[in-house]
Amino acid sequence: MNPFKKALSRESTAGIIFTLPFTIGFLLFMIVPMGISLYYSFCKYDILSPPVFTGLDNFVKMFQDETFFKAIGVTFYFALVSVPLRLIFALVVAMLLLKNSRMSGFYRAAYYLPSIIGGSVAVAILWKRMFATDGVINRLLGVVGIETTFAWLGETRTAIWVLILLAVWQFGSSMLIFLSALKQISRELYEAAEVDGANGIQKFFRITLPLLTPTIFFNLVMQMINGFLAFTQSYIITQGKPMNSTLFYTVYMYQQSFEFYNTGYGAALAWVMLAIIGAITLILFATKKFWVYEEG
Repeated sequence: MNPFKKALSRESTAGIIFTLPFTIGFLLFMIVPMGISLYYSFCKYDILSPPVFTGLDNFVKMFQDETFFKAIGVTFYFALVSVPLRLIFALVVAMLLLKNSRMSGFYRAAYYLPSIIGGSVAVAILWKRMFATDGVINRLLGVVGIETTFAWLGETRTAIWVLILLAVWQFGSSMLIFLSALKQISRELYEAAEVDGANGIQKFFRITLPLLTPTIFFNLVMQMINGFLAFTQSYIITQGKPMNSTLFYTVYMYQQSFEFYNTGYGAALAWVMLAIIGAITLILFATKKFWVYEEG
């Protein structure tokens, strides 16, 4: 056989050929841009002129930037509040949908829909109008006798909660994962618990919750990363206002890079966020052994 044809007939060669488009795309659109971004993080760069290498100046500047610390605080608050609420809500809905009925498929699709469209600009604009002084929320309050023109997005106490509610509303993906995991739990365990006299609450905390901890861990890691990378909600609905109370880290990074033309500083901010997400992920994996139940 021709050596060339023999090489093509190997399974490893076929695998390399079929993965080549992804490999090329990953290198061109992920690795190369990341390398360029890393270089820019050590430069003074404004897009319009060539980058000038300045060493660690951009990273030193962060420790003198009050807005940088404000954006980190807002992002941590948003992620640490919205992610647990979203997971709790997703788990409750998943347990409600566990019983099969004629409408189960419809309900699952309906609850998943917000996760598909929730991150869109259109939904962000709709959410902004809902919480305006003359929006649906204030009108609904008026229907029940609470006449108000409260500016939900104009108060530092409530603006961030508008964004948190939008994030919690996008619980569909976590709900489907929980639903799949719930279906994998053997009914025999519940039947044995009933024989021993366990009630619903005891079965949940002694059987359901422990067996769901691997799924909870997966959802927690994924949703925590998404929480720290949230952008559309803040940029479209509040632009970080009022008084930077809703200034997400990603929005501040975007402003520095493309509005203030401090692109080098924006690149440095991006790498700091990568380090923060990496540290949080490592902490979650390090604490996994203390609360995640794994068979065997």
